[in-house]
This record gives sequence, structure tokens and C-alpha cells, in this order.
Amino acid sequence: MLQKYKVLLSVLAVLGMLGLVALWQYRGSHASVSLHGVNYSDREFSYFIADPENPEKATGGEHIAPFAAGGTTCCAVLPLKWKPGAKIRLSTTHWLKKLPDGTLPEVVQEHEVEVPEYAEAGELWVIRDEDGKVNVVSSNLQPDHPNWPGKIKGWPVPSIEYQRERWELYRKDRQGYVELYTSMLKELESHPQDRAKSAWNHAKERNPAELQQFTGPDDPRFLQKLQKEYSDGLAWSSARLTEILEAKP
Repeated sequence: MLQKYKVLLSVLAVLGMLGLVALWQYRGSHASVSLHGVNYSDREFSYFIADPENPEKATGGEHIAPFAAGGTTCCAVLPLKWKPGAKIRLSTTHWLKKLPDGTLPEVVQEHEVEVPEYAEAGELWVIRDEDGKVNVVSSNLQPDHPNWPGKIKGWPVPSIEYQRERWELYRKDRQGYVELYTSMLKELESHPQDRAKSAWNHAKERNPAELQQFTGPDDPRFLQKLQKEYSDGLAWSSARLTEILEAKP
């Protein structure tokens, strides 16, 4: 029995050594490289690279806005020298347009993407094309470099539809401030005590220190402060709104 136990330990030791040798050989022929994401589509997306030694584990990824690029993150593993059939496994998530009930349908996809030929392992770029197709490029160059090996040259350029969509968000935001200050000025004129009391209670809750110089919401100096604050806010917001309207794409 003891002899069988020794034989089993010997076999396990040999298998362990073989596994370590294989791992050393693998790591000696592969490189860990930085990750970048580039999104040429009008849908934001996120991606995660699968660990080649443990596919259930992600080695890195990021979230990319529409027509945008991410930063530099860690990491992916590539062969030091390109070999035919080299592939990267990754998971992506993108979101469809918002439904009437306010929810955003989520689409999760698994990909096994072939890595185009490269001379030596460079940074890995995960690219989402305009049509939503995902591919990768290994290069230490950026998309706007003359020798960039990717199919799409240059950085993403927002479509006119997307530019107008973003513009409308900014317009609505600033228009809201114009309407708010206009409303508060009108109330300050027609019902000064009500407006002053509401502003006083709000400041007392959020920033009581600014009320120390006043005796209460009926203090004439407090009313003067509100008048100036609302007038300045309306002037500034109106000027910003004008700039936004003039910059409509």
C-alpha cells in the first residue's frame, strides 16, 4: 500500500512539473499588452477580454461612449510573434434605444475574434464598427497614424444625428434654467414673502452659513440678495442658451 502511495505521489509530481514547464513555455512565448477601445457606432458599449488561461475570468475591459474612444487599461495576452489562427475571446454589451417605459434593452454577445497579422505584439485595440461588428487590431500606433493597420482610419466622428441628439440635451438643460430663473423672478415680484420663505428654508437645509448675515426671510437685504442672484442667473443662462442655439449642428 505504501509503495502504491509513493508511486501516486511520483506521478502527481511529474504531472505538476510538466504543467509548470508548459506554463513557463506559454508565458515565455506570449506578452501581456494594454487594452484600448474605439467605438465608431452610435450605441455605447462595454467589452471584457477573456483570460486565455481561465476563460471564465476577464483580464480587462472598459465602457465606451458612442463615437468615442476609451483610455488605456489592462490587459490582454498575445503571442509575441503572430501565428495564423490567433484569436481573442471577448464579451460585449450594448444597449438599444430607450423604450417607452424608460428601460434600455441590453444585448450581451460572446465573440471569438481573429487577430490580424502583426510583426510583434502591440497594444490590443477592440473596435466596434459603425454597423456594430466587433474586431481587434494589435498595434502600438493610434487610429489617426498614417501606418495604422486597422480597416477604419482615424478617430470616430459623431454622425449629424448623434450631434443633434446631444445638442438637444444641452438645449433643454439650459432652457430649463432660463425658465426657472424667470419663474422665480416673477414670484419674487408678485409674492415676495412666499418666494423669500421658500428660498430661506432651502438655504437653511443646504447651506445655513450663507444666512448668518440676515435676520430672517423678511430681511430686505435677503430680498435684495435673491433679486441679484436670480437676475444674474437668468442673464448667464440666457447667454449660454444663445450660444447653444447658434451652435446647432
